[in-house]
Amino acid sequence: MKAKSIKSAPQIIFQGNKPVSVIVEIDQYREMLERLEDAEDLKMLNELKKKPLKFRKFDDFLKEYNHNV
Repeated sequence: MKAKSIKSAPQIIFQGNKPVSVIVEIDQYREMLERLEDAEDLKMLNELKKKPLKFRKFDDFLKEYNHNV
């Protein structure tokens, strides 16, 4: 049986009286990174939605398509 992990509170590191770093559990850190990436993706999608769609004929695309890519 796998032991249940106990979540610890983030540890704040001070230099003098100024907070300079935070130590968090690795799972918490990974979750924060994933949420940040999701937020960035949503922002990019919202920006793309503002731009008008541009269509072109498939034959025109094939003429410009680089087969070495």
